[in-house]
Amino acid sequence: MTDSERLSTPIRRLRLVLVRTNFPENIGMAARASANFGHAPLYLAAPRRWNYEKALLTATSQGQPLLDTLTVTDTLQKAVAPCTLVVGTTARTGGARRQLSTPRQTAREIAERLTAGEEAAIVFGPEDRGLSNEDLENCGRLVTIPTAPDASSLNLAQSVLLMMYECCLALPDAVRMDSHPCQSRRINAGEREILFQALKDSLMAIGTLPSDNPEHFFLPLARFFDRADVRRHEMDIFMGICRQMLHLAGKGKQP
Repeated sequence: MTDSERLSTPIRRLRLVLVRTNFPENIGMAARASANFGHAPLYLAAPRRWNYEKALLTATSQGQPLLDTLTVTDTLQKAVAPCTLVVGTTARTGGARRQLSTPRQTAREIAERLTAGEEAAIVFGPEDRGLSNEDLENCGRLVTIPTAPDASSLNLAQSVLLMMYECCLALPDAVRMDSHPCQSRRINAGEREILFQALKDSLMAIGTLPSDNPEHFFLPLARFFDRADVRRHEMDIFMGICRQMLHLAGKGKQP
């Protein structure tokens, strides 16, 4: 990956810095986690064991490009030197590890820096002990992932995955479910009226809704559909059901 390609999207200005890692397999899983959310580059600071072949087994084809382009430095300082924001991760609290933020809180600030064209880094410590107090001196922010008190330790790749997810979610161009191509638009007021009338007619035709005061008895069902935030393709499904009910009741055309 060239520098221009790396800096072309905000998430590629985020450095994932793994400090003194013990197991290449965890590096591979971290690479795959990064690939899932936009390919933030990997930096290894003074790795204790680095073996490309072992890392590749867990990185799979998705994470291989990140393994092929990762940077190895002998110190944490060199890995984060260009970054205007350096965030250290820690599971331990108290003492020098105060003023901790959650991943979601931290991700918002990271997203602001990345969107502004700056580089940021999230630093992850070794699997056995995490970041040392000396490591944290290089970090301007500290983040902790809230967990159950009796199981506070997370796998390195799990931590990377969670932080990457939160950062991607915080970026302005994050994929939203409302904009997903599988989601049709919400129905408008006119379509709502058409749907509700079709439902009332078909329910009266099969004797479920009394014909003397259908509006009153239909109201709870109307409220239910309003809460459901009906989409256009869902309206089409219900309109088809209504036509079939009318046909079976002998009051509609063959569907």
